[in-house]
Amino acid sequence: MLKIMKNRFRLIVYRSLGGMIYLHDKETGLRVSLETKDMARAVEFLVAKNEAAREPAFNLQKARVYMAASDPGVATRTWGDALGKLTTSKPEGSENRARLERFSKEKALAPILKVVLLETRSDQVLEVLKAGRVSTNTFLRRLQNFCVGMNWLPWPILPAKLWPRIRYKKKRAIKYEEHLKIIARELNLERRAFYELCWHLGGSQSDVANLEAEDVDWTDNTVCYERRKLGGLDDTDIKPPIIKIGKRCAAILRSLPQSGPLFPNLKKVKAKDRANEFRQRCQGLGIKGVSLHSYRYSWAERARKAGYPLRQAEEALGHNCKAVHWAYAKRAQVTVDSLEDYEETAAKKLGSAESAGTNSPLPVARP
Repeated sequence: MLKIMKNRFRLIVYRSLGGMIYLHDKETGLRVSLETKDMARAVEFLVAKNEAAREPAFNLQKARVYMAASDPGVATRTWGDALGKLTTSKPEGSENRARLERFSKEKALAPILKVVLLETRSDQVLEVLKAGRVSTNTFLRRLQNFCVGMNWLPWPILPAKLWPRIRYKKKRAIKYEEHLKIIARELNLERRAFYELCWHLGGSQSDVANLEAEDVDWTDNTVCYERRKLGGLDDTDIKPPIIKIGKRCAAILRSLPQSGPLFPNLKKVKAKDRANEFRQRCQGLGIKGVSLHSYRYSWAERARKAGYPLRQAEEALGHNCKAVHWAYAKRAQVTVDSLEDYEETAAKKLGSAESAGTNSPLPVARP
């Protein structure tokens, strides 16, 4: 049932102010003095204000009529309803679903949850973004795109260019010295091995915590696992990488169960609880600015410093985009060798080949 349009403004006469007439806005609750006591002039101004406000409301009413023909819930669907649908669209027990459930409890989001989608103003969205955090910006943007994609919104409430830029906190890698302090302080053998594998494999905490003994192939000394982040994607082109394991990594894996989960206890712990435990240990050691995710930064920076092939690094980290890998490794300090030295070395090799008098001629570069 569609709502009947009502006047937005009305008049209020203050007898205590000698009969001064004020204009009251029902939507915002603001009252503005008309600077007059003449009721006839005040009524003229009231009619003009209501007519000006009625035109956009009438257009919105027409839009509701057209959209209600194919979607009966268009007049009552709120942001809370849309968020519930988006949440249940994610696999049960997945990290994405858990994040959306946490997002629905944010205080900054509360004022907009009961607002009907088609009645939402852009300034309401901006107020939520202003009061919220980085996650508010990220998930509210995702929620708006979901509503547009479901045809619950004819167009975005807030255009893409007007969304505040997402500014993440500065992240850094865990230094080797810090890693040694962490594992030296850790008395729990399972958790210590967990931190060690995060260092050697560069996997996310959920991926490493859910490793199985069957993921390790001792014949080829490799480990292969699918990223939980991509577990819901039915794409045959996305295949997990096969990662060679070194001697230190192999020694850690040998010390863990040889069947079933490698970390049977940590596997049952929620990701946020594992992160809190790690943060507490770092605080006790005076290590600041790192999290469990920082082990991925460490792996990428070490790979870049060692001259590890970029393509293999992308495969190991589970990303296909070069920009993502460089984002992980942007803090790595790499010394670039002199081109002059390379040229001199190449010239010496060329001279040695000519003086050797080999029968086979040197290959000539073709344009």
